[in-house]
Amino acid sequence: MDAREPTDRRNAPPHFEQTRCELEREFGESITLDGLTSEWFIFQRARGHRHSVDDVLTAAYALEVSPAVSRHLDLGTGIGTVGLLVLWGLGERARLTAIEAQAVSHRLLLANIAENRLSERVQPLHGDLREFESDERFPLITGSPPYFPTSAGIVPQDSQKAHARFELRGDVSDYARTAQRFLASDGWFVFCFPTPQKARALAAVAGAGLSVVRMRDVIPRASLPPLFSLFACRHSVEGSECTIEAPLVVRTEDGEVTSEMQRVRRGFGFVS
Repeated sequence: MDAREPTDRRNAPPHFEQTRCELEREFGESITLDGLTSEWFIFQRARGHRHSVDDVLTAAYALEVSPAVSRHLDLGTGIGTVGLLVLWGLGERARLTAIEAQAVSHRLLLANIAENRLSERVQPLHGDLREFESDERFPLITGSPPYFPTSAGIVPQDSQKAHARFELRGDVSDYARTAQRFLASDGWFVFCFPTPQKARALAAVAGAGLSVVRMRDVIPRASLPPLFSLFACRHSVEGSECTIEAPLVVRTEDGEVTSEMQRVRRGFGFVS
């Protein structure tokens, strides 16, 4: 997305910088170290797919709608941003299962888990979410599906960017079907999707046998149209209704972060 979260690595322990340099040698390109929360940091490719405001708000929405739970599944986790943000918010007893198929993103996910000392709390799986199998049923599932069919534009040659943006390994319907299979009876499935494609998202949820219970548009800057929407879903119950919430505005017309977005950031430990 266009609106990216400000990041800060000044307080990162020294071992992060050592690993960052090792990753640069491994990838042969620039790797940045950025703040994810006030205490956790993430490695990202400088010219790859990067952590953005849709990740932050998907995680914040999941933490808002779901009660505190001990188990969480993140589909198409990428480098781990949504999953790790939710894990932060759920507290030390929570455990995360994160599945990602794209090789570069999965490699960075492993580094982000290891250097934040989260290996005992996160199970990273390298594979296609459509082929995911588990005996568990999760009380909270999140996802940030790729936004565009391949017919919508030029698919980047960079594999990480391509898989993050375009539906090369399934689409929003696949995310919804996988969520339905592994969602606890009283669980929540939370995801984001472009507002102009809201009808696709709603059809995907309904087709999977889920219902959208809460929905909220996100406006990147006051006076602009909504950019993406947040969806909170549950197993379908006859007569269930969807609460449409007032849009969340990220920045004022002058470009300042709104008070509501500041509250979101404070929820992840940032002071400004």
